[in-house]
Formats: sequence, structure tokens, C-alpha cells
Amino acid sequence: MAKPEPGITLVGGGRMGSALAGGWIGAGYDGPIAIHDPNPTEQLKAWEAAGKIALNPAPEPAATLVVAVKPQIFPKITDTVTPLVGPDTLVLSIMAGITLDGMAGKLDTKRVARAMPNTPGLIGKGMTLLCLPDDASPDDGAYLKDLLAPLGDVEGPIREDQLSAATAISGCGPAYAFLLAEVMAAAGKAHGLDEAMALRLAKKTIEGAGALMMDADEPPSKLRENVTSPGGVTKAALDVLMRADAMPSLMEEAVGAAIKRDRELSGD
Repeated sequence: MAKPEPGITLVGGGRMGSALAGGWIGAGYDGPIAIHDPNPTEQLKAWEAAGKIALNPAPEPAATLVVAVKPQIFPKITDTVTPLVGPDTLVLSIMAGITLDGMAGKLDTKRVARAMPNTPGLIGKGMTLLCLPDDASPDDGAYLKDLLAPLGDVEGPIREDQLSAATAISGCGPAYAFLLAEVMAAAGKAHGLDEAMALRLAKKTIEGAGALMMDADEPPSKLRENVTSPGGVTKAALDVLMRADAMPSLMEEAVGAAIKRDRELSGD
């Protein structure tokens, strides 16, 4: 099947939907952009006033339809979304839990795809997972990778049976990093640091460690070893964090819980 004609219709103008739209606008996307959202933000209204998007236009079949709402909301708005799907519409779902077959059945089309971005995409530093049906055309895959590029890197296409586990790592992962900064700062405060200073130290340390990890040729395990002197203070801390009942097993349990919930949302 040929590459979709220019033109994007976005359902859901929340944080991730707006990040995508902002990326398309900033990149000078060659086609009209329509956004459907019952409660448009001031940003969406400003884009409409500047002539960059059409906000809540009359429904008509889209060339490319991007559904960026919470999965719990989708069943309530299916009747609103259906008129936006024509025989040649390419549908991209940015919703956890709703399978390709579920999306195809709800919208009566087989030309569907799934993507799972993460919140660093809001600043163009994200990781987005792309999942396509087995019979998807190479043109659709290449087009969707370009469409998702404003959010950062795109991984895939990956198999749908891998998506729950991959989502539990990259989709949920920023929350794990934010929690790490939160508890590091709290521990610093508990041991006598000023609260604001402890938070600055935690945030900047995680930022620097991430940048070093992305720039280095060594795996994270080697970087950890490099900073861990035998008998030193880092080793004392890691002896606690790496106990059998501590961070490794807790992370595995947490990822398992995320996978379970994702599959519950899909009805599996």
C-alpha cells in the first residue's frame, strides 16, 4: 500500500498528543493537522489562532489518524472516532493495552499500528516503541517512524507479544528514574542535607549518569564497577541495594506488575 497522503488527524491533545503536534509543527510538516479534543488547552487554541492546526473541525475520514487518549477513555469515544476512519486511513494508536486486533475491530479497519512513547518525548529525548501488523507495508512503517521522530528515538517495529514487557521498561521507566531521584533526595535529607540541596544533587547526578551511560561504549554494569572501589563508600551502598531482596528483585517484580496490568487492559 502506498505511503499515506499528507494530513494528520489527532484525537487527544493532552501532553503526549501536544508533544507530537508541536514536533510536527516545528518540523514544518507538509500537510494539514486537525486536532479533536473536547477541552482544548491554551496551547491548542494558540496554534489554531496562528493557523497551524484546525481545532475540532467537522469529522471526515483522515489520511492518518493518531489516537492519543487514555485506554480507559477509548471505549467511550469510539463512536466519535469511527467517522474519522475511511477505507485508506492509517490508524496509529498511542494507548497501552489495546491490541492491534482490538483497535481494528473497534474501528473496522485492518490498517492499524501501535506506538508507545514515554514522557521524555515531551522534550524530544524519548523512546517510542512501534508495533505493526505482520502484513503492514514497509511504506507505512517508514512513514510512522518519521511521524514519531519528533519525540526522540523510535524502536521497532517490534512484535506485539513483546510490547507489554518493552512498555514496562521504556514506557513506565521514566517514573522509575523519577522515583530514584525522589528517594535519593529524601535519604539525603534524612541524613542531614538541606532538602533543596539534596534534590539538586539527586537530579543532577541522575542526569549526568544517564548522559555518561549513553556516551560510553561500556555496558551499565561496567560503568557501575568503574565507580565502585573495593571496600569503598559506593561498595557499602551497593551491598545494600544489590541484596537478593532489594533493587534487582524489586525491579523484576515491578516490571512484572506493569506487564500484568497492561495485559489486563487488553483483556488478555
